[in-house]
Amino acid sequence: MPPEAVSRPKPKMPHAQNNFTDLPKPVVPKTENRKLLRGQKAIVTGASSGIGRSIALALGHAGADVCINYVAGEDKAQAMVDELRGHGHTAFAYRADVSNEDDVAKMFQSVRDEFGTVDILINNAGLQQDAPIDQMTLAQWNKVISVNLTGQFLCSREAIREFKRRGVRPEISCCAGKIICISSVHEVIPWAGHVNYAASKGGVMLMMKSMAQEVAPFRIRVNSIAPGAIRTPINMQAWDTPEHYNELLKLIPYKRIGEPEE
Repeated sequence: MPPEAVSRPKPKMPHAQNNFTDLPKPVVPKTENRKLLRGQKAIVTGASSGIGRSIALALGHAGADVCINYVAGEDKAQAMVDELRGHGHTAFAYRADVSNEDDVAKMFQSVRDEFGTVDILINNAGLQQDAPIDQMTLAQWNKVISVNLTGQFLCSREAIREFKRRGVRPEISCCAGKIICISSVHEVIPWAGHVNYAASKGGVMLMMKSMAQEVAPFRIRVNSIAPGAIRTPINMQAWDTPEHYNELLKLIPYKRIGEPEE
């Protein structure tokens, strides 16, 4: 956590059972807060909570100007803006549904109006609507695909258009722009009962790779991150009791799950 970040008490998490109690406690290193992204302009979708929140705050503390996208949680998004501004960083919040083409276009225009351009896109917005496959409705399927996959396509398309229009700014970065798609381990690991979610993340994986291959000659970087278990509300059922948490740790050699900065 950057030195100037505000510390918050974390919600209690169930502890592992005795077979893990003699392991050394994970320690997060304290590193110098360097402004490596000073002058760069970033959009983080789905940034009002969970992984998106942590990414947005980290970008801000690294010197980037940040647009905090949200579709719900306006109070949380504004609190993030206030926190970043309180530490001397530049940020604003923008409500947009990433699955809506017009919303995405307006968001990018708003960022250009506010910051002048876009250098970094973090495709983070995502959701789950779980059901057994024989009970899953078309609405549940379409909603997850439209936000988790189509939303990343729409935002990436707008970002690439802006990167190509502007080109490389050597004083800012050696590349014209960066896109990071937040995926999931379920892009490769099947997940019974969550077919729509796994399909969306599998799509993100090949979308990212295909985009990266296409736009690399324009000095545009496209990568993805496929997190495992992170303690966020979207997967609370995996860690909400000691029993669930202990079962989860059986799959994780490091014997801890990810901790977003909340």
